[in-house]
Amino acid sequence: MKETKLTREYTVTEEMLAVNVGSGSVRVLATPMVAAFFEGTAAQLAQISLEEIYTTVGSVITVNHLSPTALGCKVTVTAELTEVDGRVYRFQLEAHDNAGLIATGTHERVSVKKETFAAKAEERKNR
Repeated sequence: MKETKLTREYTVTEEMLAVNVGSGSVRVLATPMVAAFFEGTAAQLAQISLEEIYTTVGSVITVNHLSPTALGCKVTVTAELTEVDGRVYRFQLEAHDNAGLIATGTHERVSVKKETFAAKAEERKNR
């Protein structure tokens, strides 16, 4: 049976802080990093069911960043695959630190052929 849930753990480093990402002036986990955690976990989950010539790319993401997380804290991210509609993968997302829930979200990824997608990007560069 295809896996529908994946959990990954991250540790908040200096580079992940809002002051260093450019998304704020506080030394806490940056919202763009939460989005990256969500995307990375969902991408890894989707890849489990794909042939090597395919990957997924993010198309929609919603992040509700609910609580601050300090430098050095562990963040546990869970992506749950809730639907596959053709090439579109939909996920429910949650992130927790040691004190509890810090973020929720939803995410959509679309499966693409790696080489074709990369070629399209290169083609756009030369326009």
